[in-house]
Amino acid sequence: MSSPFPFSLVDFCGVISESKRIINAHSRHFLAISVLFLLPLSFSITVFPTLHSTFTAPKPNRIETLIRLSSSSSNHLDHQRSIISSETLVFSLLFAIFAIFLTLSAVGSITYSVFHGFYGRPVKLISAIKSLSVSFFPLLATMICAQFIVFLIFGFFGLSGYMVMKGIELIGVQISCHSPYFVGFSLIWAVVLGLVLMYLEVNWALVNVIVVLESKWGFEPMFRSRNLMRGMRRVGLSLVLLFGIFTALLFWISILSGQDSDVNGNLWKSWAFIVQIVVTSAILTMLLLHGIAANTVLYMYCKALHGELAGEIAKEFATEYVSLPFDEEKVPHVVSVVPH
Repeated sequence: MSSPFPFSLVDFCGVISESKRIINAHSRHFLAISVLFLLPLSFSITVFPTLHSTFTAPKPNRIETLIRLSSSSSNHLDHQRSIISSETLVFSLLFAIFAIFLTLSAVGSITYSVFHGFYGRPVKLISAIKSLSVSFFPLLATMICAQFIVFLIFGFFGLSGYMVMKGIELIGVQISCHSPYFVGFSLIWAVVLGLVLMYLEVNWALVNVIVVLESKWGFEPMFRSRNLMRGMRRVGLSLVLLFGIFTALLFWISILSGQDSDVNGNLWKSWAFIVQIVVTSAILTMLLLHGIAANTVLYMYCKALHGELAGEIAKEFATEYVSLPFDEEKVPHVVSVVPH
């Protein structure tokens, strides 16, 4: 059995082009999934800052102004702040549940579809949705485990920074919060934390794909992803930076729009604002779709790089010649499978 893959030629552009090829080959299928899961998710992310500002901002009126001048104004304002805080908490919690449901559903269905499209198999919307009955809760459990690790990292850095500052104070050096030394130390600490999180993000790039395709969950997919990413971390880092930067940019635009809603109460009546929401949501939908597809293709390349893909092909297509859908210009992809 031979597998002549020159994987030194498999790079960032190869992963992107292959994921794009699969999406274009099943454009209607992925359009349906995007409309079903990604578009509502993108729209909710885009309008969340604006809705948050609209629903939680206090709306003073004449009666409230008179109350502020009375002796009981402080009690009224405290009561109003508590109401606003409760509304903010409930609204944010509902948004988080809604976003998590759509995210995991999109990841499960798109990963399943790209995997079958990679092999040239038929891709059906009903089958992709049915696959969520198997993958949704493992994805949720794995996400909780990952967030627990991230929480521990934040706690470690926060506690370490606090202990360092207290240690400096014990030796007789007083540092205020406005001191340039404190600001510099905080920036360095934040950069180190960011690098640690980026390292985890790259090594965990295949976690969701492993959960969906290998039926693993919890902490196991994290170790599995780290092992598969060996030799492909540069490609993984490029994918994280590409989709992460553009997604963050779109979210930043949405935050700025949300701040404008505090100043202009008629923002929802502005055509420019509506067009911005539509365009931002559409672009974010495409970014999320191609990002999930690229991670799935990266998973296939990583498995082939570690010699695992040929074994799967041998089991499924014994005694046949298989044409794998790698990039025609970069990777020869004919595998001759001979039974033992």
